[in-house]
Amino acid sequence: MNDNLSTLIQRWKSDPHSTYATWFLWDERLKNFRSIRRGIAQVVQEIQGNTFGNTYRGSSLETIAHSIAEQRQIFKGADHAFLWKPKLRIPDIYENRTNQLAFGQLLHTCHCCDTAEQIIAAIRHIDSLGVKGLGPAVANMLYFLHPTITPPFNTAIVNGFNAVTGANVKLGRWDHYLAMREGMMELNNRHRTELSNDLGAIAGLMFDVGSGRYPVPPREGDEHARLQWEADLARVREETAAQQRALASEQESDETHSEVQGWLRDLGIALGYEVWIAANDRSRPYNGGILGEGCLASLPAVLASATAIDAIRLIDVIWLSRNGQVCAAFEVEHSTSIYSGIVRMLDLALGTDFEAKGNLFLVAPDGREKDVQQQLNRPAFYRVAELGIRYLPYTELRSHRDSIARFGSGLKPMLSISKQL
Repeated sequence: MNDNLSTLIQRWKSDPHSTYATWFLWDERLKNFRSIRRGIAQVVQEIQGNTFGNTYRGSSLETIAHSIAEQRQIFKGADHAFLWKPKLRIPDIYENRTNQLAFGQLLHTCHCCDTAEQIIAAIRHIDSLGVKGLGPAVANMLYFLHPTITPPFNTAIVNGFNAVTGANVKLGRWDHYLAMREGMMELNNRHRTELSNDLGAIAGLMFDVGSGRYPVPPREGDEHARLQWEADLARVREETAAQQRALASEQESDETHSEVQGWLRDLGIALGYEVWIAANDRSRPYNGGILGEGCLASLPAVLASATAIDAIRLIDVIWLSRNGQVCAAFEVEHSTSIYSGIVRMLDLALGTDFEAKGNLFLVAPDGREKDVQQQLNRPAFYRVAELGIRYLPYTELRSHRDSIARFGSGLKPMLSISKQL
Protein backbone atom coordinates (compact mmCIF):
# COMPACT_ATOMS: atom_id res chain seq x y z
CA MET A 1 0.00 0.00 0.00
CA ASN A 2 2.83 2.42 0.85
CA ASP A 3 4.32 2.43 -2.68
CA ASN A 4 0.89 2.73 -4.25
CA LEU A 5 -0.11 5.51 -1.86
CA SER A 6 3.11 7.37 -2.67
CA THR A 7 2.25 7.08 -6.36
CA LEU A 8 -1.22 8.43 -5.67
CA ILE A 9 0.16 11.33 -3.64
CA GLN A 10 2.50 12.37 -6.44
CA ARG A 11 -0.27 12.20 -9.04
CA TRP A 12 -2.56 14.10 -6.71
CA LYS A 13 -0.06 16.89 -6.08
CA SER A 14 0.64 17.33 -9.79
CA ASP A 15 -3.07 17.48 -10.71
CA PRO A 16 -4.08 21.14 -11.21
CA HIS A 17 -7.67 20.26 -10.29
CA SER A 18 -6.90 18.41 -7.05
CA THR A 19 -7.77 19.79 -3.63
CA TYR A 20 -4.03 20.17 -3.09
CA ALA A 21 -3.72 22.65 -5.96
CA THR A 22 -7.07 24.41 -5.67
CA TRP A 23 -7.33 24.68 -1.87
CA PHE A 24 -4.22 23.68 0.09
CA LEU A 25 -1.90 25.90 -1.98
CA TRP A 26 -4.54 28.64 -2.29
CA ASP A 27 -3.29 31.94 -0.83
CA GLU A 28 -6.70 32.82 0.61
CA ARG A 29 -6.63 29.67 2.75
CA LEU A 30 -3.81 31.09 4.82
CA LYS A 31 -5.39 34.53 4.92
CA ASN A 32 -8.52 33.14 6.53
CA PHE A 33 -6.84 31.41 9.48
CA ARG A 34 -6.49 34.54 11.60
CA SER A 35 -9.96 35.87 10.81
CA ILE A 36 -11.60 32.56 11.69
CA ARG A 37 -9.58 32.32 14.90
CA ARG A 38 -10.63 35.81 15.85
CA GLY A 39 -14.25 34.95 15.10
CA ILE A 40 -14.06 31.86 17.31
CA ALA A 41 -12.73 34.03 20.12
CA GLN A 42 -15.74 36.31 19.69
CA VAL A 43 -18.15 33.37 19.91
CA VAL A 44 -16.47 32.36 23.17
CA GLN A 45 -16.66 35.91 24.51
CA GLU A 46 -20.37 36.18 23.74
CA ILE A 47 -21.17 32.79 25.29
CA GLN A 48 -19.22 33.65 28.44
CA GLY A 49 -20.90 37.07 28.64
CA ASN A 50 -24.36 35.53 28.04
CA THR A 51 -24.89 37.72 24.97
CA PHE A 52 -24.74 34.89 22.43
CA GLY A 53 -28.52 34.62 22.27
CA ASN A 54 -30.68 31.64 21.37
CA THR A 55 -30.67 31.69 17.59
CA TYR A 56 -28.22 30.74 14.88
CA ARG A 57 -29.27 33.23 12.21
CA GLY A 58 -27.33 36.47 12.54
CA SER A 59 -25.12 35.11 15.32
CA SER A 60 -21.34 35.28 15.48
CA LEU A 61 -21.33 31.47 15.11
CA GLU A 62 -23.18 31.72 11.80
CA THR A 63 -20.56 34.18 10.57
CA ILE A 64 -17.72 31.77 11.40
CA ALA A 65 -19.48 28.66 10.11
CA HIS A 66 -20.33 30.44 6.85
CA SER A 67 -16.75 31.65 6.44
CA ILE A 68 -15.45 28.09 6.86
CA ALA A 69 -18.03 26.74 4.40
CA GLU A 70 -16.70 29.21 1.80
CA GLN A 71 -13.26 27.55 1.90
CA ARG A 72 -13.82 25.94 -1.46
CA GLN A 73 -15.21 22.46 -2.11
CA ILE A 74 -13.55 20.62 0.79
CA PHE A 75 -15.60 22.59 3.34
CA LYS A 76 -18.80 22.94 1.36
CA GLY A 77 -21.70 22.37 3.74
CA ALA A 78 -19.56 22.77 6.88
CA ASP A 79 -22.15 25.20 8.26
CA HIS A 80 -25.08 22.76 7.99
CA ALA A 81 -24.29 21.07 11.30
CA PHE A 82 -24.86 24.31 13.20
CA LEU A 83 -28.17 25.22 11.58
CA TRP A 84 -31.00 25.21 14.16
CA LYS A 85 -33.38 22.33 13.48
CA PRO A 86 -36.48 23.29 15.50
CA LYS A 87 -38.33 19.99 15.21
CA LEU A 88 -35.37 18.05 16.58
CA ARG A 89 -34.25 20.84 18.95
CA ILE A 90 -30.68 20.40 17.74
CA PRO A 91 -27.92 21.30 17.97
CA ASP A 92 -28.79 21.83 21.62
CA ILE A 93 -26.53 24.84 22.21
CA TYR A 94 -29.06 27.59 21.59
CA GLU A 95 -31.79 26.88 24.13
CA ASN A 96 -29.78 24.91 26.71
CA ARG A 97 -27.51 27.32 28.56
CA THR A 98 -25.46 24.52 30.17
CA ASN A 99 -24.69 22.98 26.80
CA GLN A 100 -23.95 26.39 25.36
CA LEU A 101 -21.40 27.04 28.10
CA ALA A 102 -19.82 23.63 27.49
CA PHE A 103 -19.53 24.40 23.77
CA GLY A 104 -17.96 27.75 24.61
CA GLN A 105 -15.54 26.07 26.99
CA LEU A 106 -14.45 23.61 24.28
CA LEU A 107 -13.69 26.47 21.89
CA HIS A 108 -11.98 28.50 24.63
CA THR A 109 -9.76 25.60 25.70
CA CYS A 110 -8.75 24.77 22.15
CA HIS A 111 -8.15 28.45 21.38
CA CYS A 112 -5.86 28.91 24.38
CA CYS A 113 -4.08 25.55 24.54
CA ASP A 114 -1.46 24.32 22.13
CA THR A 115 -0.81 20.66 22.94
CA ALA A 116 -2.55 17.62 21.51
CA GLU A 117 -3.15 16.22 25.00
CA GLN A 118 -5.07 19.32 26.14
CA ILE A 119 -7.17 19.47 22.98
CA ILE A 120 -8.02 15.76 23.04
CA ALA A 121 -9.00 16.05 26.70
CA ALA A 122 -11.36 18.94 25.84
CA ILE A 123 -12.90 16.89 23.02
CA ARG A 124 -13.43 13.90 25.30
CA HIS A 125 -15.09 16.13 27.87
CA ILE A 126 -17.64 17.57 25.40
CA ASP A 127 -18.24 14.04 24.12
CA SER A 128 -19.01 12.82 27.66
CA LEU A 129 -21.78 15.42 27.97
CA GLY A 130 -23.72 13.99 25.04
CA VAL A 131 -24.90 17.34 23.67
CA LYS A 132 -27.55 16.52 21.08
CA GLY A 133 -26.61 17.39 17.51
CA LEU A 134 -23.14 18.67 18.39
CA GLY A 135 -20.85 16.13 16.79
CA PRO A 136 -17.39 16.26 15.23
CA ALA A 137 -18.42 18.90 12.68
CA VAL A 138 -16.90 21.22 15.30
CA ALA A 139 -13.55 19.72 14.24
CA ASN A 140 -13.71 21.91 11.14
CA MET A 141 -13.51 24.91 13.46
CA LEU A 142 -10.74 23.33 15.54
CA TYR A 143 -8.69 22.74 12.37
CA PHE A 144 -8.35 26.51 11.90
CA LEU A 145 -7.08 26.78 15.47
CA HIS A 146 -4.63 23.87 15.28
CA PRO A 147 -4.00 22.65 11.73
CA THR A 148 -1.14 20.37 12.83
CA ILE A 149 -3.24 18.66 15.53
CA THR A 150 -6.89 18.45 14.44
CA PRO A 151 -7.79 17.44 10.86
CA PRO A 152 -11.06 18.53 9.22
CA PHE A 153 -13.97 16.05 9.29
CA ASN A 154 -16.74 15.46 6.77
CA THR A 155 -18.39 12.66 4.79
CA ALA A 156 -15.92 12.63 1.89
CA ILE A 157 -12.88 12.71 4.20
CA VAL A 158 -14.27 9.81 6.23
CA ASN A 159 -15.09 7.82 3.08
CA GLY A 160 -11.61 8.39 1.73
CA PHE A 161 -9.93 7.41 4.98
CA ASN A 162 -12.02 4.23 5.24
CA ALA A 163 -11.25 3.32 1.62
CA VAL A 164 -7.50 3.85 1.97
CA THR A 165 -7.08 2.18 5.37
CA GLY A 166 -9.94 -0.33 5.51
CA ALA A 167 -11.24 1.34 8.67
CA ASN A 168 -14.91 1.81 9.57
CA VAL A 169 -15.03 5.38 10.84
CA LYS A 170 -18.57 6.76 11.19
CA LEU A 171 -19.76 10.34 11.09
CA GLY A 172 -21.32 11.98 14.12
CA ARG A 173 -19.18 10.37 16.81
CA TRP A 174 -16.26 12.02 18.56
CA ASP A 175 -14.60 8.70 19.44
CA HIS A 176 -14.58 7.77 15.74
CA TYR A 177 -13.13 11.19 14.89
CA LEU A 178 -10.30 10.71 17.39
CA ALA A 179 -9.60 7.23 16.02
CA MET A 180 -9.50 8.63 12.48
CA ARG A 181 -7.19 11.38 13.68
CA GLU A 182 -4.74 8.80 15.04
CA GLY A 183 -4.78 6.89 11.76
CA MET A 184 -4.38 10.07 9.76
CA MET A 185 -1.42 11.18 11.89
CA GLU A 186 0.22 7.79 11.34
CA LEU A 187 -0.28 7.98 7.57
CA ASN A 188 0.96 11.56 7.54
CA ASN A 189 4.10 10.65 9.46
CA ARG A 190 4.87 7.88 6.97
CA HIS A 191 4.51 10.31 4.06
CA ARG A 192 5.63 13.54 5.79
CA THR A 193 8.10 14.47 3.06
CA GLU A 194 5.39 14.03 0.44
CA LEU A 195 2.60 15.79 2.35
CA SER A 196 2.80 18.43 5.09
CA ASN A 197 2.85 19.00 8.82
CA ASP A 198 -0.46 20.78 8.19
CA LEU A 199 -3.14 18.06 8.32
CA GLY A 200 -5.14 19.91 5.71
CA ALA A 201 -2.97 18.23 3.06
CA ILE A 202 -3.73 14.62 4.00
CA ALA A 203 -7.36 15.57 4.69
CA GLY A 204 -7.53 16.99 1.17
CA LEU A 205 -6.14 13.72 -0.23
CA MET A 206 -8.74 11.70 1.69
CA PHE A 207 -11.42 14.12 0.47
CA ASP A 208 -10.50 13.60 -3.18
CA VAL A 209 -10.45 9.81 -2.76
CA GLY A 210 -13.70 9.83 -0.79
CA SER A 211 -15.49 12.05 -3.28
CA GLY A 212 -14.57 9.64 -6.08
CA ARG A 213 -12.02 11.77 -7.89
CA TYR A 214 -9.27 9.18 -7.39
CA PRO A 215 -9.53 5.38 -7.25
CA VAL A 216 -8.44 3.67 -4.06
CA PRO A 217 -4.88 2.28 -4.12
CA PRO A 218 -4.97 -1.56 -4.29
CA ARG A 219 -3.44 -3.76 -1.63
CA GLU A 220 0.10 -4.98 -2.24
CA GLY A 221 0.49 -8.21 -4.24
CA ASP A 222 -2.48 -7.82 -6.59
CA GLU A 223 -0.77 -7.00 -9.89
CA HIS A 224 -3.98 -6.98 -11.94
CA ALA A 225 -5.61 -4.55 -9.51
CA ARG A 226 -2.48 -2.37 -9.59
CA LEU A 227 -2.50 -2.14 -13.40
CA GLN A 228 -6.19 -1.32 -13.41
CA TRP A 229 -5.61 1.33 -10.78
CA GLU A 230 -2.79 2.86 -12.85
CA ALA A 231 -5.17 3.06 -15.80
CA ASP A 232 -7.82 4.68 -13.64
CA LEU A 233 -5.30 7.25 -12.43
CA ALA A 234 -4.36 8.05 -16.01
CA ARG A 235 -8.00 8.71 -16.83
CA VAL A 236 -8.25 11.15 -13.93
CA ARG A 237 -5.83 13.39 -15.79
CA GLU A 238 -8.26 13.69 -18.67
CA GLU A 239 -10.28 16.52 -17.20
CA THR A 240 -13.78 17.35 -18.32
CA ALA A 241 -14.61 20.57 -20.10
CA ALA A 242 -16.56 21.66 -17.06
CA GLN A 243 -13.50 21.30 -14.84
CA GLN A 244 -11.44 23.29 -17.31
CA ARG A 245 -14.02 26.06 -17.27
CA ALA A 246 -14.05 26.02 -13.49
CA LEU A 247 -10.27 26.34 -13.32
CA ALA A 248 -10.30 29.12 -15.91
CA SER A 249 -12.90 30.92 -13.81
CA GLU A 250 -10.75 30.60 -10.68
CA GLN A 251 -7.68 31.84 -12.54
CA GLU A 252 -9.66 34.76 -13.91
CA SER A 253 -10.76 35.56 -10.38
CA ASP A 254 -7.15 35.60 -9.14
CA GLU A 255 -6.06 37.71 -12.10
CA THR A 256 -8.87 40.21 -11.55
CA HIS A 257 -7.98 40.47 -7.86
CA SER A 258 -4.37 41.21 -8.77
CA GLU A 259 -5.46 43.70 -11.43
CA VAL A 260 -7.50 45.72 -8.93
CA GLN A 261 -4.62 45.60 -6.44
CA GLY A 262 -2.41 46.94 -9.26
CA TRP A 263 -4.84 49.81 -9.92
CA LEU A 264 -4.74 50.74 -6.23
CA ARG A 265 -0.95 50.42 -6.12
CA ASP A 266 -0.43 52.70 -9.11
CA LEU A 267 -3.02 55.17 -7.91
CA GLY A 268 -1.48 55.37 -4.44
CA ILE A 269 1.98 56.00 -5.86
CA ALA A 270 0.60 58.66 -8.22
CA LEU A 271 -1.00 60.45 -5.27
CA GLY A 272 2.32 60.51 -3.41
CA TYR A 273 1.76 57.69 -0.92
CA GLU A 274 4.05 54.88 0.07
CA VAL A 275 2.24 51.63 -0.80
CA TRP A 276 2.15 48.27 0.94
CA ILE A 277 0.97 45.17 -0.97
CA ALA A 278 -0.16 42.09 1.00
CA ALA A 279 2.89 40.00 1.91
CA ASN A 280 1.60 36.91 0.13
CA ASP A 281 0.66 38.83 -3.04
CA ARG A 282 3.83 40.84 -3.70
CA SER A 283 5.30 38.31 -6.12
CA ARG A 284 2.10 37.91 -8.16
CA PRO A 285 2.57 38.84 -11.84
CA TYR A 286 1.07 42.15 -12.93
CA ASN A 287 1.48 44.29 -16.03
CA GLY A 288 4.74 42.67 -17.12
CA GLY A 289 6.24 42.75 -13.64
CA ILE A 290 5.14 41.87 -10.13
CA LEU A 291 2.69 43.57 -7.78
CA GLY A 292 5.34 44.45 -5.23
CA GLU A 293 7.41 46.62 -7.58
CA GLY A 294 7.84 50.15 -6.27
CA CYS A 295 6.22 49.25 -2.95
CA LEU A 296 7.43 48.97 0.63
CA ALA A 297 9.46 45.86 1.43
CA SER A 298 8.50 46.04 5.10
CA LEU A 299 5.96 47.85 7.24
CA PRO A 300 7.08 50.78 9.36
CA ALA A 301 8.08 50.04 12.95
CA VAL A 302 4.91 51.59 14.38
CA LEU A 303 2.88 48.88 12.63
CA ALA A 304 5.43 46.08 12.90
CA SER A 305 5.05 46.17 16.69
CA ALA A 306 1.24 45.88 16.60
CA THR A 307 -0.28 42.78 18.21
CA ALA A 308 -2.23 42.04 15.01
CA ILE A 309 0.77 42.43 12.68
CA ASP A 310 0.20 38.99 11.09
CA ALA A 311 -3.25 40.12 9.90
CA ILE A 312 -2.17 43.65 8.94
CA ARG A 313 0.59 42.25 6.67
CA LEU A 314 -2.15 40.46 4.68
CA ILE A 315 -4.30 43.52 3.97
CA ASP A 316 -4.43 43.77 0.18
CA VAL A 317 -3.26 47.39 -0.19
CA ILE A 318 -2.27 50.05 2.37
CA TRP A 319 -1.41 53.66 1.59
CA LEU A 320 1.02 55.32 3.98
CA SER A 321 2.47 58.80 4.35
CA ARG A 322 6.18 59.40 3.92
CA ASN A 323 6.60 59.33 7.71
CA GLY A 324 5.03 55.88 7.98
CA GLN A 325 1.49 56.76 9.07
CA VAL A 326 -1.38 54.74 7.60
CA CYS A 327 -3.62 56.93 5.45
CA ALA A 328 -5.96 54.36 3.87
CA ALA A 329 -6.40 50.60 3.62
CA PHE A 330 -8.13 48.55 0.93
CA GLU A 331 -9.43 44.97 0.89
CA VAL A 332 -10.27 43.61 -2.57
CA GLU A 333 -13.13 41.12 -2.28
CA HIS A 334 -13.56 39.74 -5.80
CA SER A 335 -15.15 36.41 -4.93
CA THR A 336 -13.83 35.35 -1.53
CA SER A 337 -15.36 35.77 1.91
CA ILE A 338 -15.98 39.43 2.73
CA TYR A 339 -15.87 38.47 6.38
CA SER A 340 -12.10 37.92 6.41
CA GLY A 341 -11.38 41.31 4.85
CA ILE A 342 -13.51 43.09 7.46
CA VAL A 343 -11.69 41.29 10.27
CA ARG A 344 -8.31 42.40 8.93
CA MET A 345 -9.62 45.97 8.74
CA LEU A 346 -10.73 45.74 12.37
CA ASP A 347 -7.32 44.42 13.39
CA LEU A 348 -5.69 47.45 11.77
CA ALA A 349 -8.14 49.97 13.19
CA LEU A 350 -8.43 48.60 16.72
CA GLY A 351 -4.89 47.30 17.10
CA THR A 352 -3.01 50.48 16.11
CA ASP A 353 -3.33 54.23 16.54
CA PHE A 354 -4.50 54.62 12.92
CA GLU A 355 -7.35 57.15 12.60
CA ALA A 356 -9.51 54.77 10.62
CA LYS A 357 -12.86 56.54 10.33
CA GLY A 358 -13.72 56.87 6.65
CA ASN A 359 -10.34 55.61 5.48
CA LEU A 360 -11.08 51.88 5.17
CA PHE A 361 -12.37 50.59 1.82
CA LEU A 362 -13.90 47.29 0.74
CA VAL A 363 -13.32 47.15 -3.02
CA ALA A 364 -15.65 44.70 -4.74
CA PRO A 365 -17.58 44.04 -7.97
CA ASP A 366 -20.72 46.13 -8.38
CA GLY A 367 -22.84 43.02 -7.95
CA ARG A 368 -21.46 42.34 -4.47
CA GLU A 369 -22.85 45.47 -2.81
CA LYS A 370 -25.61 43.43 -1.19
CA ASP A 371 -23.06 40.91 0.14
CA VAL A 372 -20.99 43.73 1.62
CA GLN A 373 -24.06 45.30 3.19
CA GLN A 374 -25.17 41.99 4.74
CA GLN A 375 -21.77 41.39 6.30
CA LEU A 376 -21.52 44.91 7.70
CA ASN A 377 -24.97 44.51 9.25
CA ARG A 378 -24.01 41.39 11.21
CA PRO A 379 -24.14 41.81 15.01
CA ALA A 380 -20.60 40.41 15.10
CA PHE A 381 -19.41 43.62 13.41
CA TYR A 382 -21.12 46.19 15.61
CA ARG A 383 -17.82 48.11 15.87
CA VAL A 384 -17.71 48.55 12.09
CA ALA A 385 -20.31 51.34 12.14
CA GLU A 386 -17.93 53.43 14.24
CA LEU A 387 -15.17 52.99 11.67
CA GLY A 388 -17.20 53.99 8.64
CA ILE A 389 -15.88 51.28 6.33
CA ARG A 390 -16.70 52.29 2.76
CA TYR A 391 -17.74 50.27 -0.30
CA LEU A 392 -15.83 51.05 -3.51
CA PRO A 393 -17.30 49.38 -6.64
CA TYR A 394 -14.98 48.20 -9.40
CA THR A 395 -16.65 50.36 -12.06
CA GLU A 396 -16.11 53.57 -10.08
CA LEU A 397 -12.45 52.75 -9.52
CA ARG A 398 -11.95 51.68 -13.15
CA SER A 399 -13.70 54.77 -14.56
CA HIS A 400 -12.02 57.42 -12.39
CA ARG A 401 -8.58 56.10 -11.47
CA ASP A 402 -6.78 57.80 -14.37
CA SER A 403 -8.30 61.22 -13.70
CA ILE A 404 -7.69 60.89 -9.96
CA ALA A 405 -4.05 60.00 -10.64
CA ARG A 406 -3.64 63.08 -12.87
CA PHE A 407 -5.62 65.69 -11.00
CA GLY A 408 -6.44 64.33 -7.55
CA SER A 409 -4.80 64.87 -4.17
CA GLY A 410 -5.33 63.22 -0.82
CA LEU A 411 -8.25 60.90 -0.13
CA LYS A 412 -11.07 63.22 -1.11
CA PRO A 413 -11.48 61.72 -4.62
CA MET A 414 -11.62 58.20 -3.13
CA LEU A 415 -14.35 59.28 -0.75
CA SER A 416 -16.33 60.77 -3.62
CA ILE A 417 -16.36 57.53 -5.68
CA SER A 418 -17.11 55.24 -2.73
CA LYS A 419 -20.05 55.03 -0.37
CA GLN A 420 -20.62 54.33 3.29
CA LEU A 421 -23.26 51.63 3.71
